[in-house]
Amino acid sequence: MKRLLIGSLLAAASLNAFATAPGGPGCGWGNMLFEGQSGLPSHLVASITNGTSGNATFGMTSGTNGCDTSGKLAYHGKSMLVLSSIMNELSEDMARGEGEALTTYAVVMGVAAEDRARFAAVTSEHFNEIFSSADVTAEQVYTATLAVMKRDEVLAKYADQA
Repeated sequence: MKRLLIGSLLAAASLNAFATAPGGPGCGWGNMLFEGQSGLPSHLVASITNGTSGNATFGMTSGTNGCDTSGKLAYHGKSMLVLSSIMNELSEDMARGEGEALTTYAVVMGVAAEDRARFAAVTSEHFNEIFSSADVTAEQVYTATLAVMKRDEVLAKYADQA
């Protein structure tokens, strides 16, 4: 059961990589047609144009259509879906300072493998601050975790990326 949960969480987390403009922010004919416009309708039509004609995919593979794949993909949203689904397991693991849910949380937060033991130790040390009450929300846990990470010299770089 835990393997299925962890696998599902990692799969959901990996989907986040596609949330930002693959090929760059100016990639595809849709972006060219709606250049300078903002708002949901413009973004949707530009995305549909890029997706249905395949021009963004072609642009990424050929280096045309304003596409550049040299940059890193980024996700600037919050991973609340993942966090909400593992709150109970995470609180237990964080209190102990180890466990699969805590490792999954570290991965979703972008913590490199070599710093995960530090992440586990620091979050365990600040457990009462992160899980401040029995009815704490996923967003509150996320915000408190970032605050704790920002105060740590090793983990601060991950808090800035999250």
